[in-house]
Amino acid sequence: MTASHWQQLIINVNIATMTEGGNGYGEIKGGALAISNGKIAWLGAMADLPSYDAKQLTVIDGQGQWLTPGLIDCHTHLVFGGSRANEFEMRLQGKSYEEIANAGGGIVSTVAATRSASQAELVELAKPRLAALFEQGVSTVEIKSGYGLDTETEIKMLRAAGELAEQFPVNVQRTFLGAHALPVEFQGRADEYIELVCDEMLPAVAQQGLADAVDVFCESVGFTLAQTKQVFDAAKQHNLAIKVHAEQLSNLGASELAASYGALSSDHVEFLDEAGVEAMAHAGMTAVLLPGAFYFLRETQLPPIELLRKHGVAMAVATDVNPGTSPFSSLTLMLNMACTLFRLTPAEALAGVTCHGAKALGLADSKGQLKVGFDADIALWNINQPAELCYQFGVNPLSALFINGEKVK
Repeated sequence: MTASHWQQLIINVNIATMTEGGNGYGEIKGGALAISNGKIAWLGAMADLPSYDAKQLTVIDGQGQWLTPGLIDCHTHLVFGGSRANEFEMRLQGKSYEEIANAGGGIVSTVAATRSASQAELVELAKPRLAALFEQGVSTVEIKSGYGLDTETEIKMLRAAGELAEQFPVNVQRTFLGAHALPVEFQGRADEYIELVCDEMLPAVAQQGLADAVDVFCESVGFTLAQTKQVFDAAKQHNLAIKVHAEQLSNLGASELAASYGALSSDHVEFLDEAGVEAMAHAGMTAVLLPGAFYFLRETQLPPIELLRKHGVAMAVATDVNPGTSPFSSLTLMLNMACTLFRLTPAEALAGVTCHGAKALGLADSKGQLKVGFDADIALWNINQPAELCYQFGVNPLSALFINGEKVK
């Protein structure tokens, strides 16, 4: 495409292309980037910039700042009702999880609050969380259901996520997580609940086009491998992508199972073993690291970072924003935590919220990289080097954000 078709041009910038498979940040010092019809039309060194007519397009002087892809938060639960701050306080006063549960706390309280809230109320509650991510340069976010645990509320949550996509310029990917926990009314009847998920909830969600993917919490306190397989089979029948919450508290082999279904990602993965890593590598899956939950729960079992590196498994980083175990609407905080708690390099962490975050959502061919033909989701940062995005927290260095070529901040 010639310069005559460009609509916008950002000059005098340093570019972290974050090209998947590349080393480090994929830096272009003293560069420029052109946008046409919502896509990246050209990028390279200023010295190689084709001639253009400044009167025919918008030219932005980046003044030596840094460009990265728009950030991607590939694992959130940001639509929910109620708050669990009281439980946080109770735990610090020495109350056990059992005592909190007996007092009506835990996920049961979130389910009750989410069921009782209207769709409009859920949207209003979620707005500040999504706004916080958007203000930090997030251009794509995944939102899961999973606090309804009945057909009506699961659909309500997914519709609320869709409404958020209409109210914010961010790209929203929706994931159906009906198999998140066992609702009170199904206690002792987990198999029956999974049948409801597979035979009623999932078909309704698919028919209404409310989800891009299906997720399951496969864990000792969640659902068994056999139950997880049932949900995966149902997801395949409806041509929905598969994700899994796996190996957070124990190793049940859920990542290997998900790999056999060609899943997009396995998320948490603290107890993932080498067999699981190898299966993920063979399937091209992404490991989604969630340092916020690790921190908030004061976990001690680290994800197998060296094994993931050894086998070349892409590592994404996400907030896991939720009311019970990771109440953090800050992807930049997760960048820092991924480095300090999990010992990722800043380049690995930044890849985790760009190219690898895109891969975890099945968007690797269009988002997460600064590359010709990719969506022009671009963040401009007032920093001296990309590592600053992982190093400092609390000061927002975002200068501008473009989503699909439009300047939205």
